[in-house]
Amino acid sequence: MFIQHTKRSSHAFTLIEIMVVVVILGILAATIIPQFMGTTSDAKVSAAKAQVAELESALERLYVHMDRYPTADEGLKALVEAPAGDETKKWRGPYVKQLRNDPWGNEYQYRAPGLHHTSSFDIWSRGADGADGGEGEATDIGNW
Repeated sequence: MFIQHTKRSSHAFTLIEIMVVVVILGILAATIIPQFMGTTSDAKVSAAKAQVAELESALERLYVHMDRYPTADEGLKALVEAPAGDETKKWRGPYVKQLRNDPWGNEYQYRAPGLHHTSSFDIWSRGADGADGGEGEATDIGNW
């Protein structure tokens, strides 16, 4: 004779248990996610500062070889393309692999002679708003 056990054991979660877990995860997400929202803008500002410093260093290397900074017409393209004329022999570039846009997708600005550095150049990102000046995330980030 066989004895059958009709006792069933349930190994599944109830709907209430699942809902409690979802609510707890929602509360945790609501408290943690806002702390990371500002880190994206901070990372963009830090990246722009690093890229400005890299471009400034490349311009200084170009100056050592060419005995001058690029003109306003040549701009930052002088870091990747040799200038026309006799100075092609002095140019030992490219001084950067490629010209990148700032973290907000705008081109870096270059002015020679600069307003902040009258004996050399100014290089800057216009920030999140893409316009000169601004406050907060829209502040210009430059070599001054």
